[in-house]
Amino acid sequence: MTEFQGGEPPAGLDLTTAEWGMWQAFRTGSTHDLRAPEPERNDPGGPHPWGPERSVRAQVVALLLLEGPPARPGRVSALKLNGARITGTLDLSGGTVVPYVELHNCRFDHQVLLPESHFTTLRLVGCALPRLEAARLRTEGDLHLPRCVVQTGIRLTDAQIGTDLLLNQLVVRRDRRGVSVAADGMSVGQDLQAEMMRSYGELSMRGAQIGASLSLRGSTLSNPYGRRALNAPQLTVERTLYLTGAWISGTAFASGATPPYGVTNTPEQGTRVQHFQCQGGARLDDGRFGDAVDLSQARFSMEADQELSLRRVQTPELRFLGEWLARGRVVLSGARVVNLVDRADSWPGPGGLVMAGFFYENLIPLGHFPLATRLEWVAAATPEYAPEPYERLAGVLRDSGEDADARAVQLAKQRRRRETLPLAGKTWGYLQDWTVAYGYRPGRAAVWMAVLWAAAAVYFTWRPVPPLKAGEGPQWNPELYALDLLVPVIDLGQGNAWRPTGAAQWVVSALILLGWILATTVAAGASRVLRRQ
Repeated sequence: MTEFQGGEPPAGLDLTTAEWGMWQAFRTGSTHDLRAPEPERNDPGGPHPWGPERSVRAQVVALLLLEGPPARPGRVSALKLNGARITGTLDLSGGTVVPYVELHNCRFDHQVLLPESHFTTLRLVGCALPRLEAARLRTEGDLHLPRCVVQTGIRLTDAQIGTDLLLNQLVVRRDRRGVSVAADGMSVGQDLQAEMMRSYGELSMRGAQIGASLSLRGSTLSNPYGRRALNAPQLTVERTLYLTGAWISGTAFASGATPPYGVTNTPEQGTRVQHFQCQGGARLDDGRFGDAVDLSQARFSMEADQELSLRRVQTPELRFLGEWLARGRVVLSGARVVNLVDRADSWPGPGGLVMAGFFYENLIPLGHFPLATRLEWVAAATPEYAPEPYERLAGVLRDSGEDADARAVQLAKQRRRRETLPLAGKTWGYLQDWTVAYGYRPGRAAVWMAVLWAAAAVYFTWRPVPPLKAGEGPQWNPELYALDLLVPVIDLGQGNAWRPTGAAQWVVSALILLGWILATTVAAGASRVLRRQ
């Protein structure tokens, strides 16, 4: 333990002027501002050199944070720097940092090492650093990295953030493994805000747990080096995942300040939307989302072998309202959703959608989404015939009271199935479709019965059938005779009193057979209506 005589630095440390000012500011908890008078010289990532008048050694910073001098009476010690250059490697691995840390617009010459360290709150705002190594980092409060520029990646594997993780407007590039942010197994107590972030590499959050919401509004995830720009299977978000657009206007938000989380009011006139963009695959398999997955105004740009994978995702609401580009595909196999909110133009075309086992309870289309287009949506997901997507759509429509649309879906299912049958099955299918629409349009069967009855009545008017026994039986009535042949079960006393011969035998047999087929169809349609009522 370093002993400080009256809070003075130890002998031999040889503090520079900038370090001496930092030492004194630490004891009072005030900000040590080393910025130059010219604003253009204060960009941490800019080309201008920062000389010794703005430089502090990482060794001195570590000494202050790990074994710093006591605060002055009535003050709380804290490290607050603005516009400083940190030379050397800041290594706090495994250490416990009690003072509050807030560094603004600082330039780090070397990577920052924080693995297995413990902070109360750590804020790096607008800083430039080569890399941040913070695996198994623990914070009691927030970890803030807004507007920072990180050249070779951030590692937060198994980190535990007590409250919020703030990555708004962060710019981060890939490491040697192609990963921009490695946050597998990370847990965040409250919100993770990464709005308008730019990630060049893979954003990996496998098995991460977020205590409230995860917002990537307006962010750009680009990974031309690998298959995925977002790799987050088994992600758990207690509330909502936002992969949506962000509003940008001439307000303070556009001038560099971090916008507040969850802005939902109507944008002002002249406000433009910065879309969430994913340039590469996105994997959210087996994710659990407590409120919703929101893809409003999202843009996905993928290669043919890449996909937006939502396999086995569970969420009360999926808002599929983005903009889909030409290549890649959406996979919803095994996903379970209560409300599916979507638009017709948000879905990919044939070959770009897979949803075997996709379960949803309610459809909430936004904009014009007619049934014919919805059937194209199902067909796009089933290049080879599969009955389950049709059954699910028909069931949802039936539960919402859209019986006619549900029957139309079932009819479309039979027509798709017909194409898989051999020639005889196809022929029989076309006959059923043409005559009675596979029984899903019973009104057509009733029309056919009326047509057949009228034709048969005309035929028997011109070709009377002789009685079974001369002088016996009812009076000849061609209309009743034709009706008795067509309507099964009910006996009108005409069918058995006459003896057809010759061609009349074939006509009678055809009427009886067609009558059974058509009457069964009408009865099935009526029973469906009665069951629904």
